[in-house]
Amino acid sequence: MAIINSRVSVHSMLTAVSSKPVGPGQTHPLSALDHAMALHTLHLVFYYKKNPFGIFDVDPLRVSLSEVLSLYPQVTGRLTRGESGNWEVKCNDAGVRIVRANVGVTIDEWLRSADVSEEKDLAVWEEMPEDPSTWSPFRIQVTEFEGGGVAFGLSCTHMNADPTSLTLLFKSWIESHRQEPIEHPPLFNSTPPHHQQVPDTSGKSTNYYANKANARTPLVKMVTATFRFSNSAINKCLNEVHDQCPEATPFDLLAALFWTRLVLLKAPKHDNKCSLSVCLDFRRLVQPPIPLGYFGNALHFAMITVTEEEMDNGKLGHMVELVHRHVSGVGEEEIWDAVDWLESRKEEGGKHAPPFRMYGPELTCVSMEHMIIGNKSLMSSASFKSDEKPVHVACHFDNVVGEGLIVVMPSINEDLARTVIVTLPEEEMPQLCEDQAIQRLQPTMLMSGR
Repeated sequence: MAIINSRVSVHSMLTAVSSKPVGPGQTHPLSALDHAMALHTLHLVFYYKKNPFGIFDVDPLRVSLSEVLSLYPQVTGRLTRGESGNWEVKCNDAGVRIVRANVGVTIDEWLRSADVSEEKDLAVWEEMPEDPSTWSPFRIQVTEFEGGGVAFGLSCTHMNADPTSLTLLFKSWIESHRQEPIEHPPLFNSTPPHHQQVPDTSGKSTNYYANKANARTPLVKMVTATFRFSNSAINKCLNEVHDQCPEATPFDLLAALFWTRLVLLKAPKHDNKCSLSVCLDFRRLVQPPIPLGYFGNALHFAMITVTEEEMDNGKLGHMVELVHRHVSGVGEEEIWDAVDWLESRKEEGGKHAPPFRMYGPELTCVSMEHMIIGNKSLMSSASFKSDEKPVHVACHFDNVVGEGLIVVMPSINEDLARTVIVTLPEEEMPQLCEDQAIQRLQPTMLMSGR
């Protein structure tokens, strides 16, 4: 038995393969955007109060996983280098690693007392070896709690999938288990479908990406805290800023709130500028829209910059309006310019340029508003039984450096409620957790080790 720490113990590992073999010789080349995300890994954890399976090894849940993996040859394959030296997935149905573990406390006690470093033990990761031909780039961890709770941790290299893709993989598994149609079947293209063009190297998007590629950031210890905001608190705050920004979303509000509060914790910049990088899923931002099932990366990073004077003098409503205007103003041309710029960085022989940190060095805020369809989120609708939705969902990105990362997610309470997961340099976190402007919204603190 492998002990991760005093509370999480791994007791077995197995491999799940698809129920239908993949045809011989299939490969899937990763896109330029996929390659750009290679320094990061992605981890989702879904918590349930009740365990939906008995003995996992023979339970229908494992059978349904094998069935759904037949739709995802990229997930059961292995990474290899193509002729030009670029990464591609060899679709050889080598399978997905499944880790089984136990925790000696109840799920409620865990959510109250664990910290994020412990939460990451629910989605254990093994770094990619120099030769990844037998290494699984996707992992699923099933962790059972005392009293019947269970957590499903899904992990992958970020160059293989973004949060939407990983969420829909899990949701498809549940739909297969419930013998329902797959709502968003996977679409595998080597690059997001669009008409390629010569990128505008003078555009704001390409300039920003070029600066990111050349940035050098000292490594400091980063810590993470999770804030859960209620529907009523967000609704009240949106009403307060309604005159300045009547169309504000919960993301606009929370991005502006955390940005303005974090600026106060950080040393002034030499250029007297305050910047926020906003990460958006662009599947629905382009025409025609890319299906949600597109499997890979469809993320765009766009920078908002204001002067310190505007930040100091601007009321929250003004900053919310600024974020809203910026997010709603991200257009198709800007997105494809960034995608084509990444493609244009190929070296002689066609090899993609080395990856760079996408989450950092500037303060970065990830929006998951696109995960809400109608009045339900893709994450909270991942329910093995119709009356048993997750009690909490967490999303973590590894290898975050610089000023920090803010992830704004739909909450399991739905409507306007949101969960915000913040990663910061260690010395800044205590002040943020006690910030009065944030505490005014009475967030519930999860995974804070308290």
